[in-house]
Amino acid sequence: MQADLIIVGAGMVGSALALALKDSGLNILLLDSGTLTLKPFDPQSAFEPRVSALSMASQRILERLGAWDGILARRSSPYAEMQVWDGSGTGNIHFAASSVHAELLGHIVENRVIQDALLEALLASRVQLLPGASLEALQRTASGWQLRLADGRELHTPLLVAADGANSAVRRLAGCATREWDYLHHAIVTSVRCAQPHQRTAWQRFTDDGPLAFLPLARDGDQHWCSIVWSCVPQQAEHLMALDAAGFADELGKAFEQRLGAVLEVDPRLCIPLRQRHAKRYVEAGLALIGDAAHTIHPLAGQGVNLGFLDAGVLAEVLLHAQQRGERLAAERVLSRFERRRMPHNLAMMAAMESFERLFQATPPPLRWLRNAGLSLVNGLPEAKALFVRQALGLSGDLPALARV
Repeated sequence: MQADLIIVGAGMVGSALALALKDSGLNILLLDSGTLTLKPFDPQSAFEPRVSALSMASQRILERLGAWDGILARRSSPYAEMQVWDGSGTGNIHFAASSVHAELLGHIVENRVIQDALLEALLASRVQLLPGASLEALQRTASGWQLRLADGRELHTPLLVAADGANSAVRRLAGCATREWDYLHHAIVTSVRCAQPHQRTAWQRFTDDGPLAFLPLARDGDQHWCSIVWSCVPQQAEHLMALDAAGFADELGKAFEQRLGAVLEVDPRLCIPLRQRHAKRYVEAGLALIGDAAHTIHPLAGQGVNLGFLDAGVLAEVLLHAQQRGERLAAERVLSRFERRRMPHNLAMMAAMESFERLFQATPPPLRWLRNAGLSLVNGLPEAKALFVRQALGLSGDLPALARV
């Protein structure tokens, strides 16, 4: 089978890229090891433990790709404020969308909801979907790439995009080098019901062992549910995962200082080892890496998928502009334009998250005093807080046209 462009990985980022190019006239093949079937969504169903904090920039991209209405028709949880505080001191900071005359900071949305809405749009497009496709071998040819699937099928393309996640098979088989390190932390994720409503606010407490986030969820107007992301050392994670629901709820309530009252219900938990990874290059001739295949960051601010959507938007823009100029899309000089625009932004975000993570795990008293004083100082500077809010909204930097106002 031959295609002008093969995208490996029909997750959120790969699907977004395919939709961004659906009217390009290119023969696009989007393959995934999953089934790629759309299942009915029950608004009363339990929340999925994996969620994303979608920025305004991501919302714009999803609107223009025709997926946002599908998200709203299923389930999403808007939030307008953020409360952050240091559990080892008195430092705290409050962010509000109103500080930049916006209504919201973003939406907390379950990953499966985003995925289903994107798949719904894909099924209505001319993009070819190839489910059940597990990549087994990859070989460079004179005309591009030859892919061999686990079932023996062979695919050919001049341009290959890896959107197959943090453990990308394409990145591994193509021999792309990465820089990576283990955070020596695990993230426990689940959904919980609290005694008090979340007030459309994202809450984050920095503990001595790692950050603990309560992200607002909504179901039929009920604002008592939150998605939690609890970052802790492996030994503590093992202890917490071994507790029954009541024991975990008690430990969680204490760690969160009961900011939303007692934790009344706990859904099944997932424990995810945290590892940062960054490809040394995003591109080479005929190949581009996007999303988690190119970079993974600490889930501290829920920015991972937002970076991925911006990757998809910029790569689509670069390819469409090159197509208009009659350039060869697989040329490294074309693909390098995508890398030049996205790598600095992604590296800056990764560095910021790394700095936050290290600062709030620091134990020496001078550093504890510094972070508490710093939080309180910034909290009294409206201009500084507004800058942070604009960054969180995705309103600054080199944005693709899909994300601009």
